[in-house]
Amino acid sequence: MHTIIAQLEKIITDYAPRLQQLDEAVFAHKPSPVKWSGKEYLGHLIDSAQNNIRRFVLVQYQDNPFVIYDQEKWVAAAGYQHYPAKDLVDLWVLINKHLAIILKNIPESDQNREVQTQDLHSIKWLAADYNKHLLHHLHQVLQLEPIPYP
Repeated sequence: MHTIIAQLEKIITDYAPRLQQLDEAVFAHKPSPVKWSGKEYLGHLIDSAQNNIRRFVLVQYQDNPFVIYDQEKWVAAAGYQHYPAKDLVDLWVLINKHLAIILKNIPESDQNREVQTQDLHSIKWLAADYNKHLLHHLHQVLQLEPIPYP
């Protein structure tokens, strides 16, 4: 888990400055009315962090907690498209720092406990997958070389 946490911290450190430098118009651009903008993708990552925080906390005292969410509805309800870019990036940074602290606090003996998403996964697997998901969407937002996911 130490490697996964270190990777998350590196993602935050490496990508936050890039996100902060995005042009507001580029960040807010929607390729079509039904496609997300960069702001909405970053908002989706904030929602993902919130739901994974819930998973990482619940699994420490519940057996196989079931946590899923409707991504489209969460993004629409939050209105990320209308956030000031700086606030959105700051929120993404802080929630991911918080998630990293929660992961650090999970005892080694609990790291193989399982969470029910669409499938049953260990905390450790879910944390590693979270990082892959982050990188996939960050590369979309920043228009970098695509990273396949899953």
